[in-house]
Amino acid sequence: MGSELKKILLLCLAISFIAPGASAATSKPSPAPTVKKSVAPTPVKKKIIVRKRIVHPKISLSPSPSPHWPLSGFENDKTNGEIWAKVPTAAQLISTASNNPSLTKELAQKIDGTRVCEKYSCGAVQVTSENGCTWWEISANVVDEAKNVLGTINRSIGKSNKRQVITVLLKSQEILSVAHSVSAINITCHHDVPATTNYTNIYTPVTKTN
Repeated sequence: MGSELKKILLLCLAISFIAPGASAATSKPSPAPTVKKSVAPTPVKKKIIVRKRIVHPKISLSPSPSPHWPLSGFENDKTNGEIWAKVPTAAQLISTASNNPSLTKELAQKIDGTRVCEKYSCGAVQVTSENGCTWWEISANVVDEAKNVLGTINRSIGKSNKRQVITVLLKSQEILSVAHSVSAINITCHHDVPATTNYTNIYTPVTKTN
């Protein structure tokens, strides 16, 4: 009995030493749990690129209208109804030459270092045929102020298409003078095969008699 009681007392004593610690640990306020506030993620601003669609209007290209026939300023050769002709002004001749390499080259031809039509008296005529020509033949007179014929120009050129306008330079060998003019222009539209393709500009002065 005595030893049994002793065991019980020792057990109670051990419990008295352990219990306060356990009681203190239990009674000590537990630290408040850390509550992490969930922060909503900052929205990422997405750059929206708006692409504008450029709509090009449809342009329907129609062919250029054919020039009115007969052409403005052209006169009809009464003896040959298919031929039309016009004597261009100096300004019109220069304008035509700006888009005509062969005419530009011809006007740029030099005689003794001077352009041909700045040295000699020249004339010009624009011709066209309703049916086209296999080759052209043109003649004219160079006259002075008193209408005396100083010489004759004979010019031949190659083919032209239907209603195609050809500008023909008529060059003399008379020294340039404001008193000179080119007149009596005669035009022939040929439909036969030319005997040669060596087209020429020939000036024949009138033989002066004493």
